[in-house]
Amino acid sequence: MSESTKTVSIKHSSLSRLKETKVLTFCGMMGALAIVLGYVATIKFGQYVRIGFSGLPNQVIDYLFGPWVGAIFGGVMDIVKWFISGDGDFFIGFTFTAMAGAIIYGLFTFRKPVTVWRVVLSQLCVKIFCNIFLNTLWLNLLYGKAIEAILPARCISNAVMLPIDSFIMYIMLQFVKNVIKPHFDN
Repeated sequence: MSESTKTVSIKHSSLSRLKETKVLTFCGMMGALAIVLGYVATIKFGQYVRIGFSGLPNQVIDYLFGPWVGAIFGGVMDIVKWFISGDGDFFIGFTFTAMAGAIIYGLFTFRKPVTVWRVVLSQLCVKIFCNIFLNTLWLNLLYGKAIEAILPARCISNAVMLPIDSFIMYIMLQFVKNVIKPHFDN
């Protein structure tokens, strides 16, 4: 099977999982957990820096069901969390970022062994492309703040969180692999 056929096959098999009641139910439970974590496990430093763990359920979905289900889940959860919190202005760019992050995590982890380097690389790619580049661009477009003014704090917070998030994601995915994933393997 060629690489492009393999990618198309993974995409379609990933999306077809959305027809399963147990997958939709699990996504709903992970969505509820993401909302709760957004309230109890998020620390804000001003308007432009936020450290939180509400993305962990998204990473579980990306690992279990792939980048495309993860992107849908991430986009929907971004909108739902905004409606529930009413925090700040809605901007579709942040939804795009949530979806892009899910695709990156899914490409690194879906149907692949959970290894330290795979987790660290996925976290590094998301932190650089999504958090530092895209979200800083969106903040600049939305609030008109100079990128030079907000970029240093965003770089520092992402650098500090890289090893922490990598450690948490690795431990979490080991647990998911051993305890939850067997219930979804066909």
